[in-house]
Amino acid sequence: MKTKNLRLILFFTVFLTIGVKAEKQSVKSPDGNLVVHVFCDDGTPAYSVLLNGQSFLESSPLGMKTNVGDFSTQMTLLDDVKRSEISGAYELHNIKTSTVNFRTNEAVFSFHKDGNIAFDVTFRVSNNDIAFKYRIYPQKDRLACVVYEEATGFAFPEGTTTFLCPQAAPMGGYARTSPSYETSYTVDDAMGKNGWGNGYTFPCLFKVNENGWVLISETGVDSRYCASRLIGHEGGLYSIGFPQQGENNGNGTAEPGIKLPGETPWRTITLGETLAPIVETTIPFDVVHLKYMASQQYQYTKGAWSWIIKMDNNTTFPVQKEYIDFSAAMGWQTVLVDALWDTQIGRDKIKELAQYGANKGVGLYLWYNSNGYWNDAPQGPRGMMNRTNIRRQEMAWMKSIGIKGIKVDFFGGDKQETMKLYEDILTDANDFGIMVIFHGCTLPRGWERMYPNYASSEAVLASENLHFGQGSCDHEAFNACIHPFIRNTVGSMDFGGSALNEFYNADNTPNKGSHRVTSDVYALATAVLFQSAVQHFALAPNNLTDAPAWSIDFMKQVPTTWDEVKYVDGYPGKYVVLARRHGNKWYIAGINAQPETLRLKVKLPMLEAEEALTVYTDDMNLQGDVSIAKLNKNMELELIIPCNGGTVVVN
Repeated sequence: MKTKNLRLILFFTVFLTIGVKAEKQSVKSPDGNLVVHVFCDDGTPAYSVLLNGQSFLESSPLGMKTNVGDFSTQMTLLDDVKRSEISGAYELHNIKTSTVNFRTNEAVFSFHKDGNIAFDVTFRVSNNDIAFKYRIYPQKDRLACVVYEEATGFAFPEGTTTFLCPQAAPMGGYARTSPSYETSYTVDDAMGKNGWGNGYTFPCLFKVNENGWVLISETGVDSRYCASRLIGHEGGLYSIGFPQQGENNGNGTAEPGIKLPGETPWRTITLGETLAPIVETTIPFDVVHLKYMASQQYQYTKGAWSWIIKMDNNTTFPVQKEYIDFSAAMGWQTVLVDALWDTQIGRDKIKELAQYGANKGVGLYLWYNSNGYWNDAPQGPRGMMNRTNIRRQEMAWMKSIGIKGIKVDFFGGDKQETMKLYEDILTDANDFGIMVIFHGCTLPRGWERMYPNYASSEAVLASENLHFGQGSCDHEAFNACIHPFIRNTVGSMDFGGSALNEFYNADNTPNKGSHRVTSDVYALATAVLFQSAVQHFALAPNNLTDAPAWSIDFMKQVPTTWDEVKYVDGYPGKYVVLARRHGNKWYIAGINAQPETLRLKVKLPMLEAEEALTVYTDDMNLQGDVSIAKLNKNMELELIIPCNGGTVVVN
């Protein structure tokens, strides 16, 4: 009798554990326009996405293969879905919108295999954004696993075009430092490709025929997982790819290890019939949380940077002192002292320089090489940021002389151990009240909200390339018309631009290096278009006398923190017009990369009809001027922007 009862108990326990098989489940956005369907396609976990009844993602795979089981096939979706409505608000002054209010519908879908729960996939769906992640469960007595690969994919309808940045092969480029997210985008390209054979770096933008746009990325990546990329396949499928084995000079595993139960980072999908939801999204920050408390109140600053114009051999005491004077004259708060300060200035003189700057209200950021054993970048200081005890000693010294921040360069890839290095640097720096910029690095993935002393990351083909080659200068406007729609939508971008020198050399003279083909007004516009709460601009002390007074006055006043962003108009690689608000002041900035002059009538409902507006414009010879204008009775303003030119409107 006892044996029979025990069998009945076991039967019902297994029945309840397995649950009821589901054919298809759905979760909708609060407004009902965005719908995610989740289902099993012949045992393969999958999902699809519709916006306003139109297919934006067709049947796309879910699941993964691990060393505790293959959870990509022969799976069962249970009927029991845990649903909740989530709303909230937060303030974050180092992203595009300082006060965020969000509403989302969450649904947790459970997938079983052989009668055991394998993983949940949590979808959060708001009006234009989707975020989803996995929660993997222990299998028998296994409390840790390695994820060999994810099946996670994004299947686009036929006819979709792509706006993507190829992932570089490992251990290539300068001093074997790639990949560092510094390759050129292709725009309006066909599907079915795989970049240079290594996939694509996040974020990735797609135009779904005439239906609208989709941006794919990820957020919440820290030491518990690796960063990922997209792998292109034939037929419109793009899947999650882990780091390349050769990254970090082959050190460390490409596959992440996680404790069980454990979770993956969030993958994000932003959709819109126009580019407005892409530009304005806050999804990278909505789903992540603070990892530690700030040790102090950090200040977001703008400042000067000698290296972009004067290069390595001018990281010297007299030149850096000159740049401190320049920053003080501009009313800026910091100077970035770049590579080789350890040998060309020395620690005693850095202390003296820091004191000199402090007396003028200017703090210092110091450059460091991240390197331990993963590439050949020779610039010093080396071998400090990768070792905990040495790193903390160095940071204690920096705190003692009043250093405000560091810029750490030349990272080795996207493996889990590199994500741990980013996190360790940030965590230790916070202990000593130091802000952190990353350079030659990965994309920031929600880090503005996760790490309170995080300042910015490069992860883009940035201003240094304008110095290194005329080809980059010739394509400057084209690239700048891409970043506000792709790279800069998901995280702060340390571009280091807005140069007012005509020539990229120490003397601003012809026949020495590359020359700028964009206008001064263009330079002002990118100071608004490129979002980063900490900015070190490419201006030089000579600009106080050789640049137009109106341009210098603008650069003295332009903010680096913003309270709101609005998409106005644009197309990736052609032109862009955005509006950003700081307090009660709006800055409407536009640039044009097309051969023909751009003529637009734009509606600016955020402005007052009779309000006097300061307008910076270029003529056909890219000569800038400043005038006063007002909106017409339709709340419109005409913008005329020549090729390689810009415009800025300030209320």
